[in-house]
Amino acid sequence: MKILIVDDDPRLRDLVRIALERAGHSVITAADGSQALTHAAREIPDLIVLDVGLPEMDGFETCRRLRARSEVPILFLTARDDEIDRVLGLELGADDYVTKPFSPRELVARVRAILRRSAAPAAPARLDHGRLSLDAHTRSCRVGTKEVALTATEFGLLLRLMRDPARLTPRAELVAGIWGARSLISDRTLDSHLRNLRRKLAEKGCAEAIDTVHGQGMRMGPCR
Repeated sequence: MKILIVDDDPRLRDLVRIALERAGHSVITAADGSQALTHAAREIPDLIVLDVGLPEMDGFETCRRLRARSEVPILFLTARDDEIDRVLGLELGADDYVTKPFSPRELVARVRAILRRSAAPAAPARLDHGRLSLDAHTRSCRVGTKEVALTATEFGLLLRLMRDPARLTPRAELVAGIWGARSLISDRTLDSHLRNLRRKLAEKGCAEAIDTVHGQGMRMGPCR
């Protein structure tokens, strides 16, 4: 897989590059947001590791501009140990984050998990729920004739719910299925992805697509 690393610290770029190359990935690097946008358009990476604290154009603005033209998976690197910053990053369309300092092994594991979610599964081919349809091979989502642009994480969450739309899926099961059984993902991170997913579906005319039953879990709601 081709991965773009964006960080203004050359030592950290090298640390991440070496870890990912040892894991078998092809790596491109950029030192700022402008370079990141150029490389992303030219190289078409499979995933972007993006530092939040970039000079001039920070990681959040870079993410906004990337999301305006691409749904490439994005993993934030952040030195800010503030939940609000983390949730903001996810609301902009990032798939996950790693807080500095981090171990190269943890970062590689997070990258592997995101790429696994973004890979097209072998089956099933298509799932339908009312006017909502999901194609697991092309990773496309539609409400009627309107296409819905989803991140890899949003697509994975919706796919799991649509496989058994009437079943109440516990929050812990969703987290384990998307991020892994040993993940330390917080409830607020899951809520941020679900909020983005609900908003995108509502914008296309499916406002009640996901139903939450307090203390039990989530299931698909009506999408007429």
